[in-house]
Amino acid sequence: MHSADFIRLWSKLTKEMKQHLEEELAPLTEGQLQVLELLTQGDPMKPSDLVEILETTPAAVTTLLDRMEKGGLIVRERDEKDRRLVWIVVTDKGASECLRGSDIRNRYVESRLSGISSHNQQLLVYLLGKVAN
Repeated sequence: MHSADFIRLWSKLTKEMKQHLEEELAPLTEGQLQVLELLTQGDPMKPSDLVEILETTPAAVTTLLDRMEKGGLIVRERDEKDRRLVWIVVTDKGASECLRGSDIRNRYVESRLSGISSHNQQLLVYLLGKVAN
C-alpha cells in the first residue's frame, strides 16, 4: 500500500467516526467522553494529571473541566487534608453519560469491523499498534 492510500483511508475513517460521534454523543463531546473514561477507570485524578495524559495545556484542561462541571458531569472537590489540592469527581450524570458514550462508540466501531473476520480484526489491531508505536 502506498502512503497516499493509507492517508486517504485513514482520513476517511477518522472523519466518518468523528462526524458520527459528534452527532450521536451530543451534548457530550469526544473530549469529555475521554475524560470521563479516564476518571472512572482508576484512581482519583487532579486537573494537572489530565494535562499530561491528554497532552494539552492547563488552560485547555480548565476550559474542558469548566464545561463538564457546568453540564453536571463532574464536580471539583478540595482535598480535606491539603486544601491546595483539587480532585475531579464524576457525578452520577457523568457516569451515566460515560456508559452511554462508550456504548455509542463501541457499537459504531463494531459495525465498521463487522465486515471482516475476527482473525482479521485482531490482525488489524496488531498492525495499527505497530504503526502507532
